[in-house]
Amino acid sequence: MPATRTAPETTAAPRQRDAGEQRFVKAAMAVPLLSREEEQELARRWAEHRDEAALHRLTEAHMRLVVATAARFRRYGLPFSDLIQEGNIGLMKAAERFDPSRDVRFSTYVTWWVRSCIQDYVLRNWSIVRTGTTSAQKSLFFNLRRIRARTGDVDGGGLTPENRRLIAEELKVREEDVDMMASRLSAVDRSLNAPVGEEDQMQWQDLLVDETCAPEDEVMDRTDSERRKAWLGQAIDTLNPREQLIIRERRLSEEGSTLEMLGDRLGISKERVRQIENAALDKIRRALTERHGDPAACGLIPN
Repeated sequence: MPATRTAPETTAAPRQRDAGEQRFVKAAMAVPLLSREEEQELARRWAEHRDEAALHRLTEAHMRLVVATAARFRRYGLPFSDLIQEGNIGLMKAAERFDPSRDVRFSTYVTWWVRSCIQDYVLRNWSIVRTGTTSAQKSLFFNLRRIRARTGDVDGGGLTPENRRLIAEELKVREEDVDMMASRLSAVDRSLNAPVGEEDQMQWQDLLVDETCAPEDEVMDRTDSERRKAWLGQAIDTLNPREQLIIRERRLSEEGSTLEMLGDRLGISKERVRQIENAALDKIRRALTERHGDPAACGLIPN
């Protein structure tokens, strides 16, 4: 059986991919631009009549915008073809949501969608650890290096208090967020199985600290929680039905009913609901104190 030759295929794949990217970029740049009137007409034909030919012409004319936007994110080390594909997704979303009746150029509208989709892709794939989840973190991720370079702070060291304050003010984020992102961007992903030391007998995962409770502490906490729950249930059983309803709706429900809602439900004023609630809490405290001591010390009712 003849041996297979894998090396030429492995080396040819990147070249084929690069050639495909070049052909796509060249074709995108060759498509003529649309005038404002042409954009509006094509967008209207797609929105009102689902004319796919109009959709194709509208999107093909804006492929160059996708390529240009994707090129701005190449420094993050992700495949250019993937960035373009994510930008194309943003282009299709923009075409689906664009309202031609508004006095807005489609090219202006589509720019936000393309950039947003590419940014989300970069954030998902730049590191195995999710880097940005809030708007402040996203703003820092894409702007921190640029601002540091502008201020001459490019030595890779820690931020000075002055630069930290300037960045926080410019991006309207907290200084703690600036420090966190600067630390995150200066770090690299490391395998948990990477060896530590010269003898390679220890791995990074061996140095991780388990921050969860010890098994015996977890059992004790669960037992105490179940005991307190039973005690509280017994104390609530001493209340009359109306008091139980108010306590359960006001104190034990995740959503929590307002005084006004309970007043309408029971046919009384919200002030009367408040009085009944306070009286019921006093009854619960007395019942717990008689049976188990100070309820605040037991963690049942706060002081």
